[in-house]
Amino acid sequence: MSSPARPHPWKLWSTSLGLMALSEASLGATEQSTERPSDTASVTLGTTHVKGEHKPGYKRETSDSVKFTAPLRETPKSVTIITESLMQERAVSTLADALRTTPGITFGAGEGGTPLGDRPFIRGFEASTDIMIDGIRDVGRMTHEAFNVEQIEIVKGPGSAYAGRGSTGGTINLVSKVPQQETFAAGSLTLGTDQLRRTTVDLNQYLPEQNMALRLNAMKHEADTPGRDDVEVTRWGLAPSFSFGLNTDTRGTLSYYHMQSDDIPDQGVPVSAISGKPVKVDRDNFYGFSKRDFRKTSADLFTLQLEHDFNDQLTLRNTTRQGRSMQDYIMSRPIATPAQERNNLAQRTARPRNVVNTSLINQTDIFGKFDTGSIGHSYSAGLEFSRERIDEKNRYGSAGSADLGDLNNPNPKDPFTPVPRGDGQHRVTKHNNRALYVMDTLALHEQWDLNLGARFDNYHVRDGVQSNRSNLWTYQSGIVFKPLPYGSIYLSYGTSFNPSGETAGQSGGADGAAGGRLSNLDPEKSRSIELGTKWDLLNERLSLTAALFKTEKTNARTYDPISNEVTLDGDVEVKGFEVGATGHLTEQWEVMAGYTYLDAKTVKYASGKNTNFDGNQAKFIAPNSGSVWTTYALTDRWKVGGGANYVDKRYTNDENTRSLDSYWRYDAMLAYRVNKNLDLQLNVLNLTDETYYDASHVGMFATVAPGRSAELAANVRF
Repeated sequence: MSSPARPHPWKLWSTSLGLMALSEASLGATEQSTERPSDTASVTLGTTHVKGEHKPGYKRETSDSVKFTAPLRETPKSVTIITESLMQERAVSTLADALRTTPGITFGAGEGGTPLGDRPFIRGFEASTDIMIDGIRDVGRMTHEAFNVEQIEIVKGPGSAYAGRGSTGGTINLVSKVPQQETFAAGSLTLGTDQLRRTTVDLNQYLPEQNMALRLNAMKHEADTPGRDDVEVTRWGLAPSFSFGLNTDTRGTLSYYHMQSDDIPDQGVPVSAISGKPVKVDRDNFYGFSKRDFRKTSADLFTLQLEHDFNDQLTLRNTTRQGRSMQDYIMSRPIATPAQERNNLAQRTARPRNVVNTSLINQTDIFGKFDTGSIGHSYSAGLEFSRERIDEKNRYGSAGSADLGDLNNPNPKDPFTPVPRGDGQHRVTKHNNRALYVMDTLALHEQWDLNLGARFDNYHVRDGVQSNRSNLWTYQSGIVFKPLPYGSIYLSYGTSFNPSGETAGQSGGADGAAGGRLSNLDPEKSRSIELGTKWDLLNERLSLTAALFKTEKTNARTYDPISNEVTLDGDVEVKGFEVGATGHLTEQWEVMAGYTYLDAKTVKYASGKNTNFDGNQAKFIAPNSGSVWTTYALTDRWKVGGGANYVDKRYTNDENTRSLDSYWRYDAMLAYRVNKNLDLQLNVLNLTDETYYDASHVGMFATVAPGRSAELAANVRF
């Protein structure tokens, strides 16, 4: 596979700043004469505030989270929002689909220890435990569907002051669909190559006389994986919600989310111990056993959110969520020793897992506005209590010796060694957390804002043998200068922490040993500084952003496989910059584009005797990544779109001896509006049928990204 020439990061940076300066100079007069759109409700909008009709387009003015106490343009952090319109145009059906085309985000893979599920890395740091649903941490470490998602908010840089533990590289917030103040019925039917059949339903009933609304979202999805043999995906989901007290001072929303899947898991192909690259075999090679391997998952979330307006300047909100998730699977891990590879053999080791995760989380927020003299305050403060229980049932015993198969021509119907039953004993891990936080944006002057935030966490984890407690303050601060009404320049500083045992019960094996080990150690601590600018041009239809940043983790955990000890002897540093453009270039032409450069280095890390990785590139991280998606409305009925994304070479182990090559991927879309109730959309994904690998697990195997596929969707709305 060919590797494109790597773009020089500083040339791209200077070019991007030059384009922004040129745009500002040419459009400044127009912008100053144009009245700014109102920013009302930028603070009080939340998931229980019914927002009216669906907002089209890619550009958003505010975050859904009340912890962001200013419009995005005046928020001193990098925030990327993936809207429902963009997800529909790109034929996105999962969170991973959406994140794959987001610069600065790469993926790792799970197995028997580290769970199968979404495992993104943001700005060089893992974020699998930093995924939120409506601002509340989703502790299940699952694969997330998109059928009930209004938008995805990616907040970059250390965010423990906003989200609590973890959040070193950033957080991902999935904003759920809620009842609307209109009655409609919508749905889609999608058919495609590789046996794709997908149906979604979105029904909303507004009862104005009762100040109530009901909404139901549902999904059924069945498909093979393009370019892979014997890999099947089947899932369905249901998400009813009910809002009451609409247009009154006291409101509430009761919602339930259920999703379950039954798949054949796929861990891709072995990574060569000789070349350090994925073995050169046919892309469709499947190293599992179709009669043994399976993955069954389920997720259930019950949420009650109550909200009361004391006046126009003060709102109280309480959210309670009870959750349960389950993963039960046996997957085959494809690896090969040098001797096996030379003899055309591959191991197909069974890696089982059976875990049930239950949680109860309560979050109370009070937010609003007030003045102290000439200084205006837009604030949010709150309390959070959470209990999480991870129940690992020893349902499966040791698989014993690995089954061997043909490296070049594996047969999924080969005889296999059954996985024996385990002893049924339970290993229970409990995570409890109590936190308080406050955020405030101070309007010091018409052109100057000061953003301050702090959070205190009391975190306790125990597994029946060991326990650890952490008490830590984290902070966020930023100064924002607005030289013109439609632009800002900011400087921000933030901290985060990762407590010992933060993934206890949810990680293990070679990759998760340090993070999942419950040791009596202090938390890891991180800090970041960011200098950025945000501009809304072309009558505020187009948002341009740029940021320079540096994140340091100064006492990172290290694991010594010889002594089996975990210590705080590591030091990781990530420096970089990013640029982005989102919105309309013309009334017919819309774009979302971005580029991220990351210099992610292991400053200090020792593993075993006489082994250190000082100065190595951090694993799983692409130094350069970029994407663009653009659509053009040819007429009132026809729209055409296309996109490309680039991901640089990534090392997959700390030694930097194994890697995945860089790649380009191209997609295309054609849409036709039949009438006001029906439109048709054709998507072709991975146009060039590029063979590339989007994740790995410490360099043992590499997951193969889907090959070329096509799908036709009929979307209706009444």
